[in-house]
Amino acid sequence: MKSIGVGIIGAGYMGKAHSVAMKAVGPVFNTRLRPVCEMICTTTAEGAAARAKEFGFNSSTDDWRTLVNNPKVEAVVVASPQSTHRDIVTAALALGKPVFCEKPLGETVEDSEAMVAAAKAAGVANMVGFNYVRTPATQLAKQMIGAGEIGRVVHVRAEHTEDFLADPAAPAHWRTRDPATGTIGDLAPHMINGVLALGGPIATLVSDVQVVHPERMGPDGPEPVRNEDQAHFLCRFANGAMGSVTFSRVAMGRKMGYSYEITGTEGALVFNGEDQNALHFYRLDAPRGRVGFTKILTGPEHPDYLPFCQGPGHGTGYQDQIIIEAKDFLSAIETGEPIWPTFEDGLEVNRIIRAIRRSHAEQGWVSVK
Repeated sequence: MKSIGVGIIGAGYMGKAHSVAMKAVGPVFNTRLRPVCEMICTTTAEGAAARAKEFGFNSSTDDWRTLVNNPKVEAVVVASPQSTHRDIVTAALALGKPVFCEKPLGETVEDSEAMVAAAKAAGVANMVGFNYVRTPATQLAKQMIGAGEIGRVVHVRAEHTEDFLADPAAPAHWRTRDPATGTIGDLAPHMINGVLALGGPIATLVSDVQVVHPERMGPDGPEPVRNEDQAHFLCRFANGAMGSVTFSRVAMGRKMGYSYEITGTEGALVFNGEDQNALHFYRLDAPRGRVGFTKILTGPEHPDYLPFCQGPGHGTGYQDQIIIEAKDFLSAIETGEPIWPTFEDGLEVNRIIRAIRRSHAEQGWVSVK
Protein backbone atom coordinates (compact mmCIF):
# COMPACT_ATOMS: atom_id res chain seq x y z
CA MET A 1 0.00 0.00 0.00
CA LYS A 2 1.39 3.38 -1.04
CA SER A 3 0.19 6.93 -0.37
CA ILE A 4 -0.18 9.78 -2.88
CA GLY A 5 -0.59 13.45 -2.04
CA VAL A 6 -3.68 15.00 -3.62
CA GLY A 7 -4.47 18.66 -4.15
CA ILE A 8 -7.98 19.88 -4.95
CA ILE A 9 -8.62 23.22 -6.64
CA GLY A 10 -12.11 24.46 -5.85
CA ALA A 11 -13.97 24.05 -2.56
CA GLY A 12 -17.57 24.47 -3.66
CA TYR A 13 -20.13 21.74 -4.34
CA MET A 14 -17.82 19.55 -6.41
CA GLY A 15 -14.69 20.41 -4.44
CA LYS A 16 -16.39 19.09 -1.32
CA ALA A 17 -17.61 15.97 -3.15
CA HIS A 18 -14.10 15.16 -4.37
CA SER A 19 -12.66 15.82 -0.90
CA VAL A 20 -15.12 13.36 0.65
CA ALA A 21 -14.36 10.84 -2.11
CA MET A 22 -10.62 11.00 -1.51
CA LYS A 23 -11.19 10.32 2.17
CA ALA A 24 -13.55 7.39 1.47
CA VAL A 25 -12.11 5.67 -1.60
CA GLY A 26 -9.33 3.78 0.21
CA PRO A 27 -11.52 1.94 2.73
CA VAL A 28 -14.44 1.50 0.29
CA PHE A 29 -12.43 -0.06 -2.55
CA ASN A 30 -9.34 -1.17 -0.60
CA THR A 31 -7.17 0.66 -3.13
CA ARG A 32 -3.46 -0.08 -3.13
CA LEU A 33 -2.81 3.62 -3.75
CA ARG A 34 -4.13 5.66 -0.82
CA PRO A 35 -4.76 9.41 -1.25
CA VAL A 36 -3.58 11.92 1.33
CA CYS A 37 -5.53 15.19 1.24
CA GLU A 38 -2.51 17.46 1.09
CA MET A 39 -3.72 20.91 -0.03
CA ILE A 40 -6.97 22.62 -1.00
CA CYS A 41 -7.31 25.88 -2.94
CA THR A 42 -10.16 28.35 -3.11
CA THR A 43 -10.56 32.04 -3.85
CA THR A 44 -9.60 33.51 -0.45
CA ALA A 45 -6.94 32.50 2.07
CA GLU A 46 -9.49 32.59 4.89
CA GLY A 47 -11.99 30.46 2.99
CA ALA A 48 -9.31 27.96 1.96
CA ALA A 49 -8.11 27.61 5.56
CA ALA A 50 -11.67 27.01 6.73
CA ARG A 51 -12.29 24.37 4.06
CA ALA A 52 -8.98 22.66 4.86
CA LYS A 53 -10.09 22.28 8.46
CA GLU A 54 -13.60 21.23 7.49
CA PHE A 55 -12.58 18.70 4.81
CA GLY A 56 -9.41 17.41 6.49
CA PHE A 57 -6.56 18.82 4.36
CA ASN A 58 -3.04 19.33 5.65
CA SER A 59 -2.70 22.82 4.13
CA SER A 60 -4.50 25.45 2.06
CA THR A 61 -3.92 28.30 -0.37
CA ASP A 62 -5.79 30.91 -2.41
CA ASP A 63 -3.39 30.54 -5.37
CA TRP A 64 -3.70 27.49 -7.59
CA ARG A 65 -0.07 27.91 -8.66
CA THR A 66 1.05 27.30 -5.09
CA LEU A 67 -0.93 24.07 -5.02
CA VAL A 68 0.27 22.83 -8.40
CA ASN A 69 3.91 23.54 -7.51
CA ASN A 70 3.71 22.02 -4.03
CA PRO A 71 6.05 18.98 -4.08
CA LYS A 72 3.76 17.18 -1.63
CA VAL A 73 0.91 17.41 -4.16
CA GLU A 74 1.48 14.49 -6.53
CA ALA A 75 -1.93 14.50 -8.25
CA VAL A 76 -4.36 17.35 -8.92
CA VAL A 77 -8.16 17.46 -8.98
CA VAL A 78 -9.59 20.51 -10.76
CA ALA A 79 -13.07 21.52 -9.58
CA SER A 80 -12.94 25.21 -10.47
CA PRO A 81 -14.86 27.11 -13.20
CA GLN A 82 -14.24 25.86 -16.73
CA SER A 83 -12.61 29.13 -17.78
CA THR A 84 -9.72 28.26 -15.43
CA HIS A 85 -9.20 24.66 -16.55
CA ARG A 86 -6.68 25.12 -19.36
CA ASP A 87 -4.10 27.11 -17.37
CA ILE A 88 -4.30 24.88 -14.30
CA VAL A 89 -4.31 21.57 -16.16
CA THR A 90 -1.43 22.39 -18.50
CA ALA A 91 0.68 23.69 -15.59
CA ALA A 92 0.13 20.50 -13.58
CA LEU A 93 0.80 18.26 -16.56
CA ALA A 94 4.01 20.15 -17.35
CA LEU A 95 5.23 19.01 -13.91
CA GLY A 96 4.29 15.41 -14.68
CA LYS A 97 1.36 15.36 -12.24
CA PRO A 98 -1.77 13.29 -13.06
CA VAL A 99 -4.90 15.41 -13.39
CA PHE A 100 -8.59 14.74 -12.85
CA CYS A 101 -10.60 17.64 -14.31
CA GLU A 102 -14.28 18.30 -13.81
CA LYS A 103 -16.49 18.57 -16.88
CA PRO A 104 -16.58 20.20 -19.33
CA LEU A 105 -12.88 19.73 -19.99
CA GLY A 106 -12.32 23.09 -21.71
CA GLU A 107 -14.33 26.22 -22.27
CA THR A 108 -13.63 25.78 -26.00
CA VAL A 109 -12.50 23.03 -28.35
CA GLU A 110 -9.14 24.78 -28.60
CA ASP A 111 -8.74 24.67 -24.81
CA SER A 112 -9.49 20.96 -24.76
CA GLU A 113 -7.13 20.29 -27.66
CA ALA A 114 -4.34 22.03 -25.74
CA MET A 115 -5.05 19.92 -22.64
CA VAL A 116 -5.12 16.69 -24.66
CA ALA A 117 -1.78 17.60 -26.24
CA ALA A 118 -0.30 18.41 -22.82
CA ALA A 119 -1.54 15.10 -21.40
CA LYS A 120 -0.02 13.14 -24.29
CA ALA A 121 3.30 14.94 -23.83
CA ALA A 122 3.29 14.28 -20.08
CA GLY A 123 2.29 10.63 -20.41
CA VAL A 124 0.43 10.61 -17.09
CA ALA A 125 -3.09 9.67 -16.01
CA ASN A 126 -5.83 12.09 -17.04
CA MET A 127 -9.59 11.84 -16.58
CA VAL A 128 -12.71 13.99 -16.93
CA GLY A 129 -15.44 14.12 -14.30
CA PHE A 130 -18.48 12.58 -15.96
CA ASN A 131 -19.85 10.96 -12.83
CA TYR A 132 -23.32 9.89 -14.01
CA VAL A 133 -21.95 7.23 -16.36
CA ARG A 134 -20.45 5.52 -13.31
CA THR A 135 -23.70 4.37 -11.70
CA PRO A 136 -23.74 0.57 -11.53
CA ALA A 137 -26.90 0.61 -13.68
CA THR A 138 -25.33 2.59 -16.53
CA GLN A 139 -22.14 0.55 -16.34
CA LEU A 140 -24.36 -2.53 -16.63
CA ALA A 141 -26.17 -1.00 -19.63
CA LYS A 142 -22.84 -0.40 -21.35
CA GLN A 143 -21.82 -4.01 -20.70
CA MET A 144 -25.12 -5.38 -22.03
CA ILE A 145 -24.93 -3.28 -25.20
CA GLY A 146 -21.32 -4.36 -25.75
CA ALA A 147 -22.30 -8.01 -25.30
CA GLY A 148 -25.04 -7.68 -27.93
CA GLU A 149 -27.91 -8.37 -25.50
CA ILE A 150 -30.19 -5.88 -27.28
CA GLY A 151 -28.75 -6.58 -30.73
CA ARG A 152 -27.59 -3.76 -32.96
CA VAL A 153 -28.40 -0.30 -31.57
CA VAL A 154 -30.77 1.54 -33.92
CA HIS A 155 -31.99 4.47 -31.80
CA VAL A 156 -30.91 6.48 -28.75
CA ARG A 157 -33.33 8.81 -26.97
CA ALA A 158 -31.72 10.70 -24.09
CA GLU A 159 -32.16 13.77 -21.96
CA HIS A 160 -30.66 15.66 -19.05
CA THR A 161 -33.45 17.82 -17.70
CA GLU A 162 -33.75 19.67 -14.40
CA ASP A 163 -35.90 22.53 -13.09
CA PHE A 164 -33.53 24.66 -10.98
CA LEU A 165 -34.32 27.68 -13.19
CA ALA A 166 -37.89 26.78 -14.14
CA ASP A 167 -39.35 29.51 -11.92
CA PRO A 168 -39.24 32.77 -13.91
CA ALA A 169 -38.93 34.64 -10.60
CA ALA A 170 -35.68 32.85 -9.71
CA PRO A 171 -32.94 35.50 -9.46
CA ALA A 172 -30.02 35.98 -11.82
CA HIS A 173 -26.75 34.36 -10.72
CA TRP A 174 -23.52 33.00 -12.20
CA ARG A 175 -25.34 30.32 -14.20
CA THR A 176 -27.32 32.97 -16.11
CA ARG A 177 -24.46 35.42 -16.69
CA ASP A 178 -21.62 33.46 -18.30
CA PRO A 179 -22.30 32.58 -21.98
CA ALA A 180 -20.43 29.29 -21.50
CA THR A 181 -22.53 28.04 -18.54
CA GLY A 182 -25.97 27.73 -20.08
CA THR A 183 -27.62 24.35 -20.30
CA ILE A 184 -25.27 23.43 -23.19
CA GLY A 185 -22.21 24.09 -21.05
CA ASP A 186 -23.68 22.79 -17.79
CA LEU A 187 -26.06 19.84 -18.26
CA ALA A 188 -25.42 18.84 -21.87
CA PRO A 189 -21.84 17.54 -21.39
CA HIS A 190 -23.04 14.81 -19.01
CA MET A 191 -25.60 13.37 -21.40
CA ILE A 192 -23.44 13.85 -24.48
CA ASN A 193 -20.81 11.74 -22.73
CA GLY A 194 -23.52 9.23 -21.86
CA VAL A 195 -24.79 8.79 -25.40
CA LEU A 196 -21.24 8.47 -26.69
CA ALA A 197 -20.69 5.69 -24.16
CA LEU A 198 -23.88 3.84 -25.10
CA GLY A 199 -24.39 4.69 -28.76
CA GLY A 200 -20.87 5.32 -30.03
CA PRO A 201 -19.45 8.29 -31.96
CA ILE A 202 -21.83 10.89 -33.40
CA ALA A 203 -21.26 11.79 -37.05
CA THR A 204 -23.79 14.54 -37.82
CA LEU A 205 -26.45 16.53 -36.00
CA VAL A 206 -29.01 19.32 -36.27
CA SER A 207 -29.91 21.41 -33.22
CA ASP A 208 -32.22 24.04 -31.80
CA VAL A 209 -31.45 26.29 -28.81
CA GLN A 210 -33.76 28.56 -26.81
CA VAL A 211 -33.74 31.14 -24.01
CA VAL A 212 -37.11 30.67 -22.28
CA HIS A 213 -36.75 33.43 -19.67
CA PRO A 214 -34.71 36.22 -21.30
CA GLU A 215 -34.58 38.41 -18.19
CA ARG A 216 -34.08 37.78 -14.48
CA MET A 217 -33.86 40.04 -11.46
CA GLY A 218 -30.34 40.89 -10.34
CA PRO A 219 -29.15 42.87 -7.30
CA ASP A 220 -29.41 46.13 -9.26
CA GLY A 221 -32.62 45.35 -11.12
CA PRO A 222 -33.57 43.28 -14.18
CA GLU A 223 -30.66 41.90 -16.21
CA PRO A 224 -30.53 39.86 -19.42
CA VAL A 225 -29.97 36.10 -19.34
CA ARG A 226 -26.82 35.55 -21.37
CA ASN A 227 -27.16 31.86 -22.16
CA GLU A 228 -29.69 29.25 -23.18
CA ASP A 229 -32.31 27.54 -20.97
CA GLN A 230 -32.96 24.54 -23.20
CA ALA A 231 -31.65 22.82 -26.31
CA HIS A 232 -32.03 19.62 -28.26
CA PHE A 233 -30.58 17.88 -31.27
CA LEU A 234 -31.27 15.06 -33.68
CA CYS A 235 -28.23 13.08 -34.70
CA ARG A 236 -26.92 10.21 -36.76
CA PHE A 237 -24.33 8.01 -35.09
CA ALA A 238 -21.33 6.73 -36.99
CA ASN A 239 -22.79 3.20 -36.80
CA GLY A 240 -25.99 4.38 -38.54
CA ALA A 241 -28.21 4.62 -35.45
CA MET A 242 -30.47 7.64 -35.03
CA GLY A 243 -30.63 9.79 -31.92
CA SER A 244 -32.68 12.45 -30.16
CA VAL A 245 -31.08 14.28 -27.22
CA THR A 246 -32.63 17.01 -25.02
CA PHE A 247 -31.25 19.31 -22.32
CA SER A 248 -33.13 21.73 -20.10
CA ARG A 249 -32.77 23.62 -16.83
CA VAL A 250 -36.41 24.78 -16.97
CA ALA A 251 -38.09 21.34 -17.13
CA MET A 252 -40.78 21.93 -14.51
CA GLY A 253 -40.84 19.14 -11.91
CA ARG A 254 -37.78 17.33 -13.19
CA LYS A 255 -35.08 17.09 -10.51
CA MET A 256 -32.59 14.59 -11.95
CA GLY A 257 -33.72 13.93 -15.49
CA TYR A 258 -30.60 12.07 -16.65
CA SER A 259 -32.51 9.47 -18.63
CA TYR A 260 -32.12 7.37 -21.75
CA GLU A 261 -33.79 4.70 -23.86
CA ILE A 262 -31.54 2.57 -26.06
CA THR A 263 -33.41 0.60 -28.71
CA GLY A 264 -31.77 -2.33 -30.47
CA THR A 265 -32.82 -4.95 -32.99
CA GLU A 266 -33.32 -7.55 -30.24
CA GLY A 267 -34.32 -5.52 -27.21
CA ALA A 268 -34.18 -2.21 -25.37
CA LEU A 269 -32.82 -0.61 -22.20
CA VAL A 270 -34.37 2.26 -20.22
CA PHE A 271 -32.80 4.24 -17.37
CA ASN A 272 -34.10 7.13 -15.25
CA GLY A 273 -31.69 9.12 -13.10
CA GLU A 274 -34.40 9.70 -10.48
CA ASP A 275 -34.32 5.93 -9.92
CA GLN A 276 -30.60 5.42 -10.42
CA ASN A 277 -30.45 1.93 -8.94
CA ALA A 278 -32.63 0.30 -11.57
CA LEU A 279 -32.28 -0.58 -15.25
CA HIS A 280 -35.28 -1.68 -17.33
CA PHE A 281 -34.64 -4.42 -19.92
CA TYR A 282 -36.93 -5.51 -22.76
CA ARG A 283 -36.22 -8.75 -24.63
CA LEU A 284 -37.59 -9.54 -28.06
CA ASP A 285 -37.39 -13.27 -27.32
CA ALA A 286 -39.49 -13.13 -24.15
CA PRO A 287 -42.19 -15.85 -24.16
CA ARG A 288 -45.76 -14.90 -24.99
CA GLY A 289 -47.54 -13.67 -21.93
CA ARG A 290 -44.27 -12.43 -20.45
CA VAL A 291 -43.65 -9.52 -22.80
CA GLY A 292 -42.67 -6.22 -21.21
CA PHE A 293 -39.84 -4.38 -19.53
CA THR A 294 -38.18 -6.15 -16.61
CA LYS A 295 -36.86 -3.97 -13.81
CA ILE A 296 -33.33 -5.01 -12.87
CA LEU A 297 -32.36 -3.81 -9.39
CA THR A 298 -28.63 -3.18 -9.15
CA GLY A 299 -26.79 -5.40 -6.71
CA PRO A 300 -23.47 -7.06 -5.86
CA GLU A 301 -23.22 -8.73 -9.29
CA HIS A 302 -23.06 -5.36 -11.05
CA PRO A 303 -20.06 -3.07 -11.59
CA ASP A 304 -18.74 -1.14 -8.56
CA TYR A 305 -21.75 -2.00 -6.35
CA LEU A 306 -20.44 -4.60 -3.89
CA PRO A 307 -17.82 -2.35 -2.22
CA PHE A 308 -20.69 -0.15 -1.00
CA CYS A 309 -23.28 -2.75 -0.05
CA GLN A 310 -23.80 -6.53 -0.01
CA GLY A 311 -27.54 -6.42 -0.58
CA PRO A 312 -29.24 -5.96 -3.98
CA GLY A 313 -31.79 -3.17 -4.16
CA HIS A 314 -30.26 -1.19 -1.30
CA GLY A 315 -28.74 1.21 -3.81
CA THR A 316 -25.93 3.69 -4.27
CA GLY A 317 -26.13 7.49 -4.34
CA TYR A 318 -24.61 10.59 -5.91
CA GLN A 319 -21.57 10.73 -3.63
CA ASP A 320 -20.84 7.08 -4.44
CA GLN A 321 -20.48 8.04 -8.12
CA ILE A 322 -17.69 10.44 -7.13
CA ILE A 323 -16.00 7.75 -5.01
CA ILE A 324 -16.07 5.42 -8.04
CA GLU A 325 -14.42 8.20 -10.08
CA ALA A 326 -11.70 8.51 -7.44
CA LYS A 327 -11.10 4.75 -7.57
CA ASP A 328 -10.74 4.87 -11.36
CA PHE A 329 -8.34 7.84 -11.18
CA LEU A 330 -6.14 6.10 -8.61
CA SER A 331 -6.15 2.93 -10.71
CA ALA A 332 -5.09 4.86 -13.82
CA ILE A 333 -2.25 6.46 -11.86
CA GLU A 334 -1.12 3.14 -10.38
CA THR A 335 -1.26 1.04 -13.55
CA GLY A 336 -0.36 3.68 -16.12
CA GLU A 337 -3.28 2.40 -18.22
CA PRO A 338 -5.86 5.00 -19.37
CA ILE A 339 -9.35 4.62 -17.95
CA TRP A 340 -12.35 6.06 -19.76
CA PRO A 341 -13.30 8.91 -19.91
CA THR A 342 -9.92 10.51 -20.59
CA PHE A 343 -9.18 14.03 -21.81
CA GLU A 344 -9.66 12.80 -25.39
CA ASP A 345 -13.21 11.76 -24.48
CA GLY A 346 -13.74 15.20 -22.95
CA LEU A 347 -12.51 16.77 -26.19
CA GLU A 348 -15.09 14.81 -28.18
CA VAL A 349 -17.84 16.23 -25.95
CA ASN A 350 -16.51 19.73 -26.68
CA ARG A 351 -16.62 19.01 -30.41
CA ILE A 352 -20.27 18.05 -30.19
CA ILE A 353 -21.07 21.18 -28.16
CA ARG A 354 -19.38 23.23 -30.88
CA ALA A 355 -21.45 21.41 -33.51
CA ILE A 356 -24.66 22.12 -31.57
CA ARG A 357 -23.91 25.84 -31.54
CA ARG A 358 -22.84 25.85 -35.19
CA SER A 359 -25.95 23.97 -36.30
CA HIS A 360 -28.20 26.42 -34.49
CA ALA A 361 -26.38 29.38 -36.00
CA GLU A 362 -26.52 27.92 -39.52
CA GLN A 363 -30.02 26.38 -39.10
CA GLY A 364 -29.03 23.06 -40.61
CA TRP A 365 -27.27 19.71 -40.30
CA VAL A 366 -23.52 19.82 -39.55
CA SER A 367 -20.67 17.35 -39.23
CA VAL A 368 -19.24 16.93 -35.73
CA LYS A 369 -15.69 16.79 -37.11
